[in-house]
Amino acid sequence: MSKDIRIKKGLDIKLVGEAEQTTTELPIGGVYAIQPKNFHGIIPKLVAKVGAEVKAGDSLFYSKSDERMIFPSPVSGTIEEIVRGERRKVLAIKILANSKNEHKDFGSKDASSMSSEEVKAHLLASGCWPFVKQRPYDVIANPNQTPKAIFISGYASAPIAADYDFILKGKQAELQAALTAVGKLTEGKVHVSVSKNSTLSPFNELKGFELHKLYGPHPVGNISTQIAQINPINKGEVVWTITPQDLLVIGELLLTGKFNPKRTIALAGSKFNKPSYVTAYPGAMIQDVVKDNLDADNTRIISGNVLSGTQVSLEDALGYYDAEITAIPEGDDYELFGWNKPVFNKVSTSRALTFSWLNPKKKYDLNTNTNGEHRAFVVTGSYEEVFPLDIYPMQLLKACMYKDLDELEALGAYEIAPEDFALTEFICVSKQPHQKIVREGLDLMREELG
Repeated sequence: MSKDIRIKKGLDIKLVGEAEQTTTELPIGGVYAIQPKNFHGIIPKLVAKVGAEVKAGDSLFYSKSDERMIFPSPVSGTIEEIVRGERRKVLAIKILANSKNEHKDFGSKDASSMSSEEVKAHLLASGCWPFVKQRPYDVIANPNQTPKAIFISGYASAPIAADYDFILKGKQAELQAALTAVGKLTEGKVHVSVSKNSTLSPFNELKGFELHKLYGPHPVGNISTQIAQINPINKGEVVWTITPQDLLVIGELLLTGKFNPKRTIALAGSKFNKPSYVTAYPGAMIQDVVKDNLDADNTRIISGNVLSGTQVSLEDALGYYDAEITAIPEGDDYELFGWNKPVFNKVSTSRALTFSWLNPKKKYDLNTNTNGEHRAFVVTGSYEEVFPLDIYPMQLLKACMYKDLDELEALGAYEIAPEDFALTEFICVSKQPHQKIVREGLDLMREELG
């Protein structure tokens, strides 16, 4: 029996360029770059050496704070280069992949007969632990803690996001094995959420968790929204989160003994010639993933979704956790008197000379123009209209900026992640970088409060 989650506050931004449900298998080859910056809060200790041969699953580096937490190579090949920055900081480990893609054998496991400690040890040894994240702080989970619940969102509600029902089709065996295993890691429940319209989701046929149906606009698909509705986080409590595609990696590891982080990546946005899906491995070069499909003229390329992804270039690598590459027009033009004339081709929550509210189903081809300059916070009350959590967003953002830890605790910072402020950043008349502000606030809390 499913339990419904309903929200009214939020905003669905309808964009052109949704990926068609066709998948192209990309060949393995070329260079892959694993970037430690993708693993927020981790200080890497290198294992890999230039010229060494590695298999998929072999350790490249481990966490300085916990040697059990390893970060493996996604493909087999030769370590081509270790890119360093200032003070010899490791920026990337580049692997020249071979076409065989050999896997390190970790041995198949029967999740139903494993204990909690055995599951945890297996995920750590195989390099799958980085797929388990925690709240508070939105970082890789601490294996020394026990969560009160585990949350999995099977619905991406962001604009032109990947369709999990399509990506997970036919993967029931892997998902069930993974769900059985991660269920051993908590004394509470595993919560899985899917869209109210989802009739094809494989989660509907599986067991070992509590299923929830999601109703409402974005950010109903965000984990924080679901946690707040189902089992809110109090001080001293921890919950863990896993994405559906990461569940597939864990499931395949248990069934076959192979670490195989291959993902189905959505190529979405108006600048793609044919928005669709491709298969790729974390760290793949963007130019290889979007080859012959991208109109690169005056284009913003984003690794991740359009609201919370990271700007990249063709020479950069696909983010380790990203299931989407978005390409939209670059907003580097100046619109004369754009502030005092009727606007029909943009999305706005205001009704002052804007008319998107008249066409709620219309799809827009938006660019990255901020339509204004950075300025001090203006109190408008608009953030609360798109922010469904029982939190004061303006006050929390200010507390992050002036670094008041007591106020951050009191305002509910334990429940949030930067992505929860993507919509408030989108509608912000002050053009403030909300997600960056929240990330810095959470880092401060983690450093000072642990």
